[in-house]
Amino acid sequence: MSIRVPSASRGFILCIIFFESFPGTILAQDVRLDSILIFKTHEWFSTKPIVYFQCKGENKTLFPDVKTTNVTYSFSGQESWQPLTKLKGTKCKICGIYEEDTFRYDTFNEWELCASDFTPEGTYTHAKEKDFNATFLCHCCSQLGAGLNKDSGTDKEEETRMHHAMVVLIVVLVLGVVAVGLVLGSTYWRKKKRQQEQTQFLFEDGDEMEDELGLDDTL
Repeated sequence: MSIRVPSASRGFILCIIFFESFPGTILAQDVRLDSILIFKTHEWFSTKPIVYFQCKGENKTLFPDVKTTNVTYSFSGQESWQPLTKLKGTKCKICGIYEEDTFRYDTFNEWELCASDFTPEGTYTHAKEKDFNATFLCHCCSQLGAGLNKDSGTDKEEETRMHHAMVVLIVVLVLGVVAVGLVLGSTYWRKKKRQQEQTQFLFEDGDEMEDELGLDDTL
């Protein structure tokens, strides 16, 4: 296979321009196979393996050119079987590279594929010792993950501020209710005391009048 100059830098620049122009935009990003090297196969009856990529719940993607071990296969990303899958936001996928066997499916390796795995240049290398070494491209994945993490942090800060504001509001309401209760209680107590004083004053006036009437009768 011919060696090519990767387009990761160009894609990275385009992603920066896109996210700066359209902040907050969440799009599914294509994941493509950049290169793969198979160290050994698991097929018992054939020297040419059938290698494919698959994410859980998705269709498998065959690598038709990958037939020989210890050879690095590089790809342009424009092959008919590309892209391998799509990543959206920070949600990861269970994916793997497999070898199709006559009697069973041999798993080279399964792992969680996440947007945060990719470098700012858009590359991610995954390897399993003595089995394979593969490099993937996703030009905007790292920028998308970073943007969402920033938004997530902002949301958490906003949620914290809202929580504090609610606490302050509740405290103010409680203090207001207590203050109103104290004012009403004080007003009621003063009114009650005034009524008692008036009642006591009337009783005292009545006693004085009775005393005066008693003296008049005596005279």
